[in-house]
Amino acid sequence: MAGSIRAPIKAKHQRLVLLVVALVVLIGAALLAAWALRNQASYFYVPSDIVAKPPEPDRAVRLGGMVEKGSLKTAADGVTVNFIVQDGKARVPVTFRGIVPSLFVEGSGVVAEGRLGTNGTFVADNLLAKHDENYVPREMQDMTKDQAKQVVAETQ
Repeated sequence: MAGSIRAPIKAKHQRLVLLVVALVVLIGAALLAAWALRNQASYFYVPSDIVAKPPEPDRAVRLGGMVEKGSLKTAADGVTVNFIVQDGKARVPVTFRGIVPSLFVEGSGVVAEGRLGTNGTFVADNLLAKHDENYVPREMQDMTKDQAKQVVAETQ
């Protein structure tokens, strides 16, 4: 025999092959994205977690807790701030160089983004201050509850 005649691929099989190829491409793209971002994840720690199992020194992490009262010190250069973040179980010293948020005060909540230094001090690149549940905007501090409700109703 000189050659064999090939039968055309059925439409049902074409769709199945296309589906398998699309699935392989999708899984490949997801794995590639996960591999590329593996070191970019910023893990969240509280002081007791950092003390119990410190992250690697160059790993970007977030440290969250309360700024310990009496621990906030500004260095002579005016832009470096040292303080302690605590969670009631452990304490972690933090240093930050830059402009602190206006809500950042002793006794308030803070999330510091940065890295744990080899000496055990957390070196923050960014500070996020958290307000308490009783936060009132500056513009509404002198209003009565009725006036505040009226302002809120007018904005909705």
